Amino acid sequence: MNVGKVWLVGAGPGAADLLTVRASRLLAVADVVAFDELVSDEILALVNGNAERIPVGRRAHGCRHHEDDIHHLVIDRAREGRAVVRLKGGDPLVFGRGGEEAQALATAGIPFEIVPGISAALGAASALGIPLTHRECASSVTFVTAHAAGDRSTSVVSPNPSRYGTVVYYMGLGRVEATCNALMESGRRADTPGVVVSRATLPGERVVTGTIANLGLLVDRAALVAPALLIVGEVVGRRVEPSVKR
Repeated sequence: MNVGKVWLVGAGPGAADLLTVRASRLLAVADVVAFDELVSDEILALVNGNAERIPVGRRAHGCRHHEDDIHHLVIDRAREGRAVVRLKGGDPLVFGRGGEEAQALATAGIPFEIVPGISAALGAASALGIPLTHRECASSVTFVTAHAAGDRSTSVVSPNPSRYGTVVYYMGLGRVEATCNALMESGRRADTPGVVVSRATLPGERVVTGTIANLGLLVDRAALVAPALLIVGEVVGRRVEPSVKR
């Protein structure tokens, strides 16, 4: 039997109409779709009705599937000669473990392609009207994961980001206060604006704004739910909310 093929596909930030045309076409013809927990129901509704759907969600501090198990599952389906879409929230190569899965596929001799998606940071910033860079106040943007590989108790909150650039933290909803404190310790002013957005681009989107001195307390009071992003920098103060919302 001929070996099939795997597409590592970015599902974007959540809303189905932010999915790329290529991604939408692949979902319509795939034999197998292995999808992350953060992929929205709206996007899953686009999957070929005859496709095998396999949830392979992972959550910090409570993984449902070990990464190696996901690799083996996808590889096994491809070896059966099937067209497999590995559907990942955001972009596969931005904190999506796309590099690890691509390496596993290459090692196994499985043909694959990577289909980019709108990253969570770009989706959230656009939904809120926040420019991640701005000629007057931010000439750089840094994407940071709030979790280190291996020891999940280790927070990577301040990898020497520019005191003047924008910093976007992924997967750090439970560490907002610690992150903000680390930023102040590294030289950021206490009145630096920050925002946390939960479920950006999706129904139920919620936004909490403040400064890095008080944002942790505000987020705790709001009881936000994952997925959520923290954006810190003067650009938050340049927010111009879009006139038309979904």
